[in-house]
Amino acid sequence: MDKLWAPWRSKFVKARKRKECIFCLKNKQAKDKFIIKKSKFAFAILNIYPYNNGHVMVSPHRHVKDLKGLNDAELLDIIKMTKEMQVLLEKKLRPHGFNIGINTGKVGGAGYRGHVHIHIVPRWEGDTNFMPVTGNTKVIPQSLKELYKILTNLRKP
Repeated sequence: MDKLWAPWRSKFVKARKRKECIFCLKNKQAKDKFIIKKSKFAFAILNIYPYNNGHVMVSPHRHVKDLKGLNDAELLDIIKMTKEMQVLLEKKLRPHGFNIGINTGKVGGAGYRGHVHIHIVPRWEGDTNFMPVTGNTKVIPQSLKELYKILTNLRKP
């Protein structure tokens, strides 16, 4: 295969040049922007450029660059939301495990350095195949709209 078309990626490339914080923008928008849940201090949102199917991010409402900037109530709320999203993903998608992590700073791998967020990435045995290895391409088997409906109980799986 010479080419694998992924036109939705062009949005990501263009969006990276924005000055605004994507988490602050998404937090202010309506729920149809893939926000799964909001609590007093945090919100959970689908990653629209996922590492794997079901990739969710949990972020504080407040624009804070790392964990040190969070007060105890915010920190507890974010961790509780992370746990709740893990339970939801286990129930709805039945993954075999998870990668859960926080990247801070450019050298730490943070694509968005100004607003701390936790990645929750479901993993399945054998979910890494020849595509990422030989083609530097990840295949995501489910649309974001379909996944959003499943995780927000708009449609039973």
